[in-house]
Amino acid sequence: MMRRSVGEKIVYVGMSADFIHHGHINIISTARKLGKVVVGLLTDEAIASYKRVPILTFEQRKQIIENLAGVDKVIPQKTLDYVENLKKVKPDFVVHGDDWKTGVQRETRERVIRVLKEWGGKLVEPRYTSGISSTQLINSSIREGVSPSYRIREFRRMLELKPIVRIMEAHNGLTGLIIEKTNVQRRGRLVTFDGMWESSLTDSASKGKPDTSAVDVTSRLQTIEQILEVTTKPLVVDGDNGGVPEHFVFTVKSLERLGVSAVVIEDKIGIKRNSLFGTDVDQTQDSIEAFCEKINRGKKAQVETDFMIIARIESLILKQGIADALKRAKNYIKAGADGILIHSKEKTPDEIFEFCKEYQKFEYKVPLTVVPSTFSSVREEEFEKAGVRMVIYANQLLRSAYPAMQNTAELILKNGRAQEADELCLPIGEVIKLIPDSQ
Repeated sequence: MMRRSVGEKIVYVGMSADFIHHGHINIISTARKLGKVVVGLLTDEAIASYKRVPILTFEQRKQIIENLAGVDKVIPQKTLDYVENLKKVKPDFVVHGDDWKTGVQRETRERVIRVLKEWGGKLVEPRYTSGISSTQLINSSIREGVSPSYRIREFRRMLELKPIVRIMEAHNGLTGLIIEKTNVQRRGRLVTFDGMWESSLTDSASKGKPDTSAVDVTSRLQTIEQILEVTTKPLVVDGDNGGVPEHFVFTVKSLERLGVSAVVIEDKIGIKRNSLFGTDVDQTQDSIEAFCEKINRGKKAQVETDFMIIARIESLILKQGIADALKRAKNYIKAGADGILIHSKEKTPDEIFEFCKEYQKFEYKVPLTVVPSTFSSVREEEFEKAGVRMVIYANQLLRSAYPAMQNTAELILKNGRAQEADELCLPIGEVIKLIPDSQ
């Protein structure tokens, strides 16, 4: 920590500084007038815990802040809460804009005030520089569009930094926009979806076709491109079983070129049948050796280092047991899989959690994914404690849209007019606002 000369005051400023603007400079200038300035720079993990993964890494942001006039020292702040750092530094002042008196940061502010009282420190709150924020600047920049490489890279960084990555199904550009824009406050924090899942089931169903690969790869690529064209978040694609290895190589190249962040392939062979049918229909699991070869070929075909191939294990679906699933996981990781998706159609998560417990004992692990379609009562916090890094909500948008549309159609037929259905419909003005640049 910084050495304090006799009579010298220490001032603490916490910031993320992913996009520097004049508001940051005003805060640092205010702090500098009070004493030596220590900036508590939020780590990548701390920022990712409450909003997007930062564009710049911690080391890049640290280098920038260290070179700003008026900054004497930069230290990492590992959480959104200031208390741990404040107890170490024991500053005479903490400087923060007055915007945190209300909203999600109010409780953080109150904790700062309480801990400062322990040694007679003071909170100084200059007026917030209105009309500008790092988040607004970043969002405005991203809305102009993101490159395929950026989207691919962001997803891998999410898996490295966020405690759990939250992915929602999209089957067209409109559902992609819903995922892009939807956010809520949960226990004082802003919660959003981190990315999108392009599912073979919902893509097929939205086209009125069965989930039997009746919708071919070319058609799937068109849907994927439509989603990517109007969104900025990472997209994970359901690649079914990837096809024969020779074809999978070209699928990887096509997905990567569009900016897809990851493809999930399942270890089954033969005609495509949805996994939720389980053993009620004829489904055959691929051999470990053949599936490992498919993973290996896909990895060799990719150009972008950060593009991910995630291996989906169907052992629990096909009643082959936990031991078989674990054996396959170890082999798929050795073959180069960047992630493991463990699948189950049971209504309780017991076998999933049993797999997770044993998986955590692996000497070498890759991020673990679950799809809680049938065991939907499990909260994300429970999965996180079990070691799961990604949750995919694989079909909820399509499933919720169908009954709403069916109900609307029936009301119009029953009444011979549309008025009775109006209360079920989004006002047309809101539909127009949902689509960017159409006002």
